[in-house]
Amino acid sequence: MSQAKKVLLAAPRGYCAGVDRAVVTVEKSLDLYGPPVYVRKQIVHNKYVVHALEERGAIFVDELDEVPEGATVVFSAHGVAPSVRDEAADRGLKTIDATCPLVTKVHHEAKRFSHEGYQILLVGHEGHEEVVGTMGVAPDSMILVEDAGDAAVVEVPQHEKLIWLSQTTLSVDETISTVGALKERFPNLVSPPSDDICYATQNRQSAVKAIAERCDVVIVVGSGNSSNSVRLVEVALHGGAGAAYRVDSADELEPEWFSSASTVGLTSGASVPEILVTDVLTWLAERGFVDVDEVETAEETLVFALPPELRRDIKATRAAESAGA
Repeated sequence: MSQAKKVLLAAPRGYCAGVDRAVVTVEKSLDLYGPPVYVRKQIVHNKYVVHALEERGAIFVDELDEVPEGATVVFSAHGVAPSVRDEAADRGLKTIDATCPLVTKVHHEAKRFSHEGYQILLVGHEGHEEVVGTMGVAPDSMILVEDAGDAAVVEVPQHEKLIWLSQTTLSVDETISTVGALKERFPNLVSPPSDDICYATQNRQSAVKAIAERCDVVIVVGSGNSSNSVRLVEVALHGGAGAAYRVDSADELEPEWFSSASTVGLTSGASVPEILVTDVLTWLAERGFVDVDEVETAEETLVFALPPELRRDIKATRAAESAGA
């Protein structure tokens, strides 16, 4: 008798508070100002979300020189360097900052420790938008370290005052390994007052660890440029999953991945709407994986307020409408 097929559904998964805030920021901006609203870079790293906002009138650009003077532009959840803010001001753009508050926290730390004379070692992935923005806060005081291998060879010009910061969406275990390698070389390396890896990244990784060893296959729903989604695949494999795959949607699932599987793990990155997970569950159910067991390892209640400039304009619009009623 063949073993019953089941799905272990990780929780928490999907949207975090920062992503929800960023997506709603673009939606509210479109409602308030009307299309087009320009967005510098992808608001969050998810193809489905970006396409849905494009259909509503959002225009995604790589750089500000693509935005007409005087237009409204939203900064993505990953944050921007101060030079980008300066350029926006010079060009008379109306800016709405959807940077995740947890990324803003790292920017404040970088600015503070730079002013205090520290050499900052930023643990992160080169070219990621969050890293580019953070490096731009204190470019003369910051050195990027990608992994433990990098840590073993990085050249640090000033050893007296050293501190490390990190990209918010890294693998917790990988960051610990990298920082450990740095501390072996630089015993006086100081840690930041609080962990930079965001609560949602840690929670989603912990949830995957809790199910990985019991799974023949783990599916992570998320886009390829989503750092936290890519990390979830790595965490699943390190945690003992037989195999792990990242897909943007159910359309990318391959039947042969599940040919000998009885237990499938399922999760999604922090920028993934739940509808994409539901589609995968439907796909799996059609192939016999109808028993779904949600495994919850943490409860998330954090909510971030919308950007102050957007809240101000919404309030002013409502007041004007009330006065005209």
